[in-house]
Amino acid sequence: MDEILITGLGVISCLGNGVDAFWRGMNEAASAPRRVPDPNAHMDIPMMYGVPEAEVPRAEREPDGQPLGLGSRFALEVSRQAIASAELDGTDPQRIAVVIGTGMGDAGLHEEWRVSGYPERDGWSPTFCVASAVGSLAGAEGPNISVSNACAASGFAISIAADLIRSGEADVVVTGGAEAYSRVALGCFNRLGAVDSRRCRPFDAHREGTVFGEGAAALVLESEEHARRRGAPRAYARLAGAGWSCDAHHTTAIEPEGEQVVRAMRQALRESGVDPSEVGCVVPHGTGTLINDTVESRALSEVLGPVAAKHPLYSLKSLIGHTGGAAGALAALAAVLIVHRGTVPPNVPRDVADPECEVSLPERAVPFDGSAAVVNAYAFGGNNVSLVLQEAGS
Repeated sequence: MDEILITGLGVISCLGNGVDAFWRGMNEAASAPRRVPDPNAHMDIPMMYGVPEAEVPRAEREPDGQPLGLGSRFALEVSRQAIASAELDGTDPQRIAVVIGTGMGDAGLHEEWRVSGYPERDGWSPTFCVASAVGSLAGAEGPNISVSNACAASGFAISIAADLIRSGEADVVVTGGAEAYSRVALGCFNRLGAVDSRRCRPFDAHREGTVFGEGAAALVLESEEHARRRGAPRAYARLAGAGWSCDAHHTTAIEPEGEQVVRAMRQALRESGVDPSEVGCVVPHGTGTLINDTVESRALSEVLGPVAAKHPLYSLKSLIGHTGGAAGALAALAAVLIVHRGTVPPNVPRDVADPECEVSLPERAVPFDGSAAVVNAYAFGGNNVSLVLQEAGS
């Protein structure tokens, strides 16, 4: 089976715009949520990790004149970065596909129109328009797929992208996820009592819930043979394996025993041929909600063995918040950088470690000591996906 390489990267988040800003922010390990700039956010905790105003991409429209919301604009920005870093010029457009994950898409536009009034033309989907916009940008005439299964959306999108290449449907896939502020999403989590009043604190004994973040990440995937044939300038990493499962348990709550979470991780490791002892880092789903973090911690111990002693975790959400449908792609991009640069950056310090979560979260940078990194993404509906990433030459 031909290897799937990651040859292009793009990212935007509360840490700034671009891969260099993202990596620098990961190593500085300092951030804080802020009040959302929305006068209509009438809710108890109107906070999130927002993209800095100076970094917000300019307003754009679809070729037919339809306005694009912030989710699409984030997706376009990171896709431009990824396509440029992969140097895709000259690739047959019929062999380029797009797979983008998003939970809310451009719903923010509709939410704003409910206040300011709807335009005369409003006939498009708030979710599919994100993938459509990226397809227009890339001139992609292959499959164009929008994945919207909540917070695991972009994790599944990356796996689907690899499947398109392996099945022969595409040579190159621009994939990832994007999520922008949504009053509805933040309001719903406030009503659920699932928002932390301080910050996103995964695996902390005093965590109160999650805190949303804005952001997007794009990855260019292609087969090793295709990358070699076109003379791709670099390969950041390779996608070695993926595993899917569903709890079939509850609309919003993770299954308490974590059996299907374990199954997804084991399937990804089995597909990659990586032994659990070879895992050098895990980028967990870890949202800061009580049951999710506890279940994931136990699942990691079951799959990998003594997690606290041998497998450092890198908790991205404690730095940039929970980016919803973009979370899997941002976590995958973080894992790519960890594998590519050989370093696990410091974690945002916990106030008090939860004794029920036996995980290692180093507060100083440590060497990436292993052959693979595991990324987990979970979602409402019990949807679970795990990815395994390795060095491109391994």
